[in-house]
Amino acid sequence: MGESKYEVFLKTVELGSLTKAAEVLGYTQSGVTHILNALEDECRLKLLSRGRAGVRLTSDGQTLLPYFRALCNSRRKLEEKISGLHGLTTGVIRVGTFSSVSAHWLPEIFQSFCGAYPNIRFELAHGDYDQIETWILQGQVDCGFLRLPAKVSIETIDLKRDRILAVLPEGHPLASLDPVPLVRLAECPGIYYESNCSGGIREFLDALPARFNIQFTAEDDQAIMGMVESGLGVSVLPELVLQRTPYQVVRKELDPPAWRDLGIGFRSRSDLSPAAERFVSHVQQWIML
Repeated sequence: MGESKYEVFLKTVELGSLTKAAEVLGYTQSGVTHILNALEDECRLKLLSRGRAGVRLTSDGQTLLPYFRALCNSRRKLEEKISGLHGLTTGVIRVGTFSSVSAHWLPEIFQSFCGAYPNIRFELAHGDYDQIETWILQGQVDCGFLRLPAKVSIETIDLKRDRILAVLPEGHPLASLDPVPLVRLAECPGIYYESNCSGGIREFLDALPARFNIQFTAEDDQAIMGMVESGLGVSVLPELVLQRTPYQVVRKELDPPAWRDLGIGFRSRSDLSPAAERFVSHVQQWIML
């Protein structure tokens, strides 16, 4: 059926740029401008403020945003239902995700799912736990991977308990211990996430009574593992992050043990489109294998 004027509006708001929206949607910039102008004329309201820095919502645009999003979500569900009646399974599934799930779970999940449903398209939105929960609540994504328990009122399904492990250079004095006491690890020069955007590690560290000797901070998993491998310090990382890593580092259990609970969330099961419902069920089955 093609992109509706509301979908063009939502994509422009999401990307904050007429040029980027045009590239993603396959329009010219003037075409996107024409569509947005027509929408504003129809509403008799100014919905977007446009300048050199990009576009941003006006107060009226902010008010109408959830209604436009609801219209687009309903339209997608209608298209999928019509396709289903014709014996087809088509649609677009928007998934909120974070780096370790994107790298270590989604390739195999998509491979097996798309083998069964080749006409399904995916749109991924990468963010931290809080962003993903907000996207789910506002309907910007159909479902999202997150840490449990969720902070907002959405439905969630437990998927996996992911251990948090000590990560040490080879030959480090603590590498012979198993498990590694957190109090001993805290004394060593460490390399840790700068903020809480990756794995909830900083939130985990900040909740501990021991004060960690933070020598370096970074936001990238690979950078942290590379610095640990070089002997610049120790760290703690989720086990999922450490899968298939090329870095020569030592992984050890912590004492006391620590973990993060991972799940998938959505506003409500009844609110999922047919394609998204099948995807959520597929994720559950894949995790159980």
